[in-house]
Amino acid sequence: MSHTLVESRKKNNVMVVDSSALYRTLIPRILHGEMRSVNITACASARQALGCLETANYKLITTPLMLPDMDGLELCRRIHQSDSNRFTPIIVVSGDDSTRLLQEGYDAGVTDYFDKARGYEEFVEFIRTFTLRNLDLSGKVLYVEDSPTQAMIAGGIMQRRGLEVTYASSAEQALKLLHKAALDEQQFDLVVTDFFLEGVMTGGDLLHAIRVKYHYSQHQLPVLVITIDNNLKKQVDIFHAGGNDFVAKPIVEEILMARIRSLLTIKQQFDTLMRQSEALKLPTKRDGLTGLFNKRYLLDNGGHFLLDPVNQPVWAIVLDIDRFKEINEKYGHITGDRLLVLLAKLFTQHFVKEAIVARFAGEQFAVLVPKCPRLEIGTQVEELRRSIDAENPMDIQVTISLGIASPADHLGVNLTQLLGLAEKALQAAAKTGNCAHIFTAEGPRRLGVEA
Repeated sequence: MSHTLVESRKKNNVMVVDSSALYRTLIPRILHGEMRSVNITACASARQALGCLETANYKLITTPLMLPDMDGLELCRRIHQSDSNRFTPIIVVSGDDSTRLLQEGYDAGVTDYFDKARGYEEFVEFIRTFTLRNLDLSGKVLYVEDSPTQAMIAGGIMQRRGLEVTYASSAEQALKLLHKAALDEQQFDLVVTDFFLEGVMTGGDLLHAIRVKYHYSQHQLPVLVITIDNNLKKQVDIFHAGGNDFVAKPIVEEILMARIRSLLTIKQQFDTLMRQSEALKLPTKRDGLTGLFNKRYLLDNGGHFLLDPVNQPVWAIVLDIDRFKEINEKYGHITGDRLLVLLAKLFTQHFVKEAIVARFAGEQFAVLVPKCPRLEIGTQVEELRRSIDAENPMDIQVTISLGIASPADHLGVNLTQLLGLAEKALQAAAKTGNCAHIFTAEGPRRLGVEA
């Protein structure tokens, strides 16, 4: 493959073939205005179009049914016989002869049709929508294959189509990669695995682990299984084990990519639904101004968080911005709101990501910090207080007071009681300001020193 052709795969090239000079001028001009990331090639004849195929890879080609030097359907056949564009979608633009298009279009490799009578503007919108749906695939694929040769072939196909492929040579290695991806919150979009793998675990075992151990649904993490031809029992086993689909060896590129495109569409639709669902839930658990968890979320979920053995030892922190009313009066409520947003971000960044950071009321915030030894919590609180004192966010001198409490000092307390103790420690700290108090078994006690 030439260097020019390889480079062209990185671009979103669209070819418009038409004998009308007006059409070739007008359509690219409108498309450039609508889609600046797309490169338009306009060809007046089939011969010119076929010549362009030798140096570029196209994401979409449009052609009329009639050309001066070749029938439009014959051009479609020739395009799909080329090495570089045999999978390129082709749109036939025609105002008549719909019967012939229906009868011969499939064999010619026509992807879709557009009625020219609908006009230029609708044609441009048609191309824009089609192109956005059918540009190079994107997604992270975990590919499990113990044969280096087979891995090079199939992996190369997926990478050429724009997919990010991570290779594993065994089911055991694949499970480690899935576990790490889950911890890093960088999950895969698709798993492609050979059913017959060497080692203790087979591809079937891997599929079973994905569904049973990690509880990934078929929509959440689709799995495409590669199996041997005509093994009907294994194909049935694949579906019973939770496989979404399969392809048989020897792999045919067009079939493999059609299966992958279908499964990635399922994954993308699932992700979209999850984002929409989270967006609907957001007002019920997030504070509208700061984006932190709200008080309702903290009270609904903090009790379980407090009792979870994994989180021990847990600390409750309630903190307040000193003289916030004066800041509002001096700088205005808009500035005060911006200050709350900025401080909320600093609070979130300061504590571990597993902590629950919530806006409790007005300028008051609450934090549940997990897995924090007694000696360390004092250091964390003092570091936060000192950093806010030195920060001068928005060029405003800001200090905070904090109260902390732990169930270890007050056995049997529930979440509400623990937050109440932390609030009492905060009240003691607020009398001086810019300091922290801990509510021990003996009552509030000063923690650290003033900056």
